[in-house]
Amino acid sequence: MISVSNLSLRYGKRTLFEDVNLKFTQGNCYGVIGANGAGKSTFLKILSGDVTQTSGSVAITPGERMAVLKQNHYEFDEFSVIETVMMGHSELYDIMKEKDAIYAKEDFSDKDGERAGELENRFAEMDGWNMESNAATMLSNLGIKEDQHYKQLKEIDGNQKVRVLLAQALFGNPDILLLDEPTNDLDIETIAWLENFLADYENIVLVVSHDRHFLDAVCTHIVDIDFSKMTTYSGNYTFWYESSQLALKQRGDQNKKLEEKVKELQEFIQRFSANASKSKQATSRKKALDKIDISEIKASSRKYPAILFNNLGREAGDQILQVENLSHSANGEVMFKNISFMVNKGDKIAILSQNSLATAAFYNVLTGREPNYTGDFKFGITINVADIPNDNSQYFAGKDMNLVDWLREYSDTDKDEQFVRSFLGRMLFSGEEVLKNTKVLSGGEKMRCMFSQMMLKHANLLLFDEPTNHLDLESITALNNGMKDFKGTILFTSRDHALTESVATRIIEITPKGTIDKMMTYDDYINSPEIAELRASHY
Repeated sequence: MISVSNLSLRYGKRTLFEDVNLKFTQGNCYGVIGANGAGKSTFLKILSGDVTQTSGSVAITPGERMAVLKQNHYEFDEFSVIETVMMGHSELYDIMKEKDAIYAKEDFSDKDGERAGELENRFAEMDGWNMESNAATMLSNLGIKEDQHYKQLKEIDGNQKVRVLLAQALFGNPDILLLDEPTNDLDIETIAWLENFLADYENIVLVVSHDRHFLDAVCTHIVDIDFSKMTTYSGNYTFWYESSQLALKQRGDQNKKLEEKVKELQEFIQRFSANASKSKQATSRKKALDKIDISEIKASSRKYPAILFNNLGREAGDQILQVENLSHSANGEVMFKNISFMVNKGDKIAILSQNSLATAAFYNVLTGREPNYTGDFKFGITINVADIPNDNSQYFAGKDMNLVDWLREYSDTDKDEQFVRSFLGRMLFSGEEVLKNTKVLSGGEKMRCMFSQMMLKHANLLLFDEPTNHLDLESITALNNGMKDFKGTILFTSRDHALTESVATRIIEITPKGTIDKMMTYDDYINSPEIAELRASHY
């Protein structure tokens, strides 16, 4: 168990947390959420001892072992991959190294023999003889092939390093597991494995993530950082989000009778309790939900940008986009080959590929940024296209201007300052913030600017390449809702499982051997054994 008592953290006049009192207990997974800058990662660092709080205390049950997902990707560069994983269980690893050092002595004494015997007993009790094979299994489950296991960490690429460090954190069944953005750079299959692993995990997990599907799949509780306080709620992220929105709505319904509010709350809890049956932790979650007093859930102070695309301008005709035998290679590698499909009016198509460079190249061909391709594509004469590229640096490079002047360049109809400010206001740039220079924008702020310029185009066909990059949970949720509500046609690529599942009505996977094109949801696509076999034949 972890017990947090009267915890406060202040930086000068700024207070991140004040008088926080929480308990984290065995068998539960806690998703830590909050607006950007609220202190989610900092809170995990306080628990691990990497950051010292201003006041208060953190107590861990004696004898319990804590593991942390490391953020320094260069810390273990001089060690082999498999040794890096085994170092995750530091006590067992230290026993192994001491034991090996004793046996390596040339002047082996009786005292050394006694010490070696003690270490051998402890090593066996802790299942040390299976240590290396268990580490290898963990690596394989996370997509690290056996021929990589004995390379030095500096010899493998960044995406593989992330998986090794995740394996290190998970290794040896720690009593407490702290994970900060564990799904970054993981593919669909590896995220699914991690979700199942954590759903079955019987110890304490605290996780920070922007992946809503992941939070829903693994979390039994949500820890919300808001108003410089931390509050724990039973249920997963979607339950917290829906209930906080309901609380906000009810707070505004001053004239609604109390009994009507109570009935609405009861129906809400029953609906989510029924949905909990889909989870591997169904029984415990349903019991927790049944006990919830939703009056305890407060309306959140967080703001959601208004990402609304439904001012379509010209109505689209029946001819949207025709792609015929489109092929592209880069540096001698085939990105995609003989891609052919016709887009129907109103389609919302998730474009998939095992190679993210292939999807980026595909969108660059369609938008004219990549001139090197064979085949053809043609947009209908009524089609007005707007896109969000994976790399938006071209929109900001060399610009030395405030946000109003930047966005004004993309308004074809009305360049009035108040009109432009209204679009920036929807993206949560208010007051003096609209005069912020484009040179100092964060990644998330640049993305919100990109959504503003996209909305100004009144397009009837939208193209998105990884639009959730750099976004916080609030912006991801707003984007998800905007894409779902859009009346036009969309082609998009996203690693956000919840967004893809809720938006896509059609899946097209582009491969070096052509396309797989299915009218179905994302979950149906990735869970189909027949399609899994088909996909394997395309790579």
